[in-house]
Amino acid sequence: MGADRRPVVGVLALQGAFAAHERALSRCGATTRHVRLPVDLDGLDALVLPGGESSTMSKLLVSSGLFDELKGRLHDGLPVFGTCAGMILLAADILDGRPDQHSFGVLDIAVRRNAYGRQNESFETELDVDGLDRPFHAVFIRAPRVESSGPAVEVLARHDRAPVVVRQGTAVVASFHPELTDDTRLHQLFLHHAGF
Repeated sequence: MGADRRPVVGVLALQGAFAAHERALSRCGATTRHVRLPVDLDGLDALVLPGGESSTMSKLLVSSGLFDELKGRLHDGLPVFGTCAGMILLAADILDGRPDQHSFGVLDIAVRRNAYGRQNESFETELDVDGLDRPFHAVFIRAPRVESSGPAVEVLARHDRAPVVVRQGTAVVASFHPELTDDTRLHQLFLHHAGF
């Protein structure tokens, strides 16, 4: 990609906090596009899977016809950033998933949904993230927890010893919601790992 071209980053817009991701990506210099149908994937340089309700998002991905097409592109190397529910959708194993819940299996991690508690147990904390110059203020809302990870997975941040930001190739995931802060450094870090 030429230095003068802004990366085109799709944001899955079936459900969840996609508008906040679009704002963060725009502040990082990316052009954004809603992804709701398979045709919306054409010409993308990268993709964001936002937070939301992972089992609902899984159903909508299947009913929209997006799941199989997107799975193929992700396994072919389309850079992706998943937050909260997006982490669950990208995991190889959902330990407490519903029987009809699908995941893309892009990252060699096993996750547990809502592992940090219910909505009223949401919390915020400062995290040291590899690649960032100062702590990142993380907002955890019904967040998943990484219970195990394979040797190809790089842990970029932990909370209470559990991985909360991990990377494998050009896929980056976070248990929390970086889009709910004014800090775009995690989005910038993702774009850097994606080659932009």
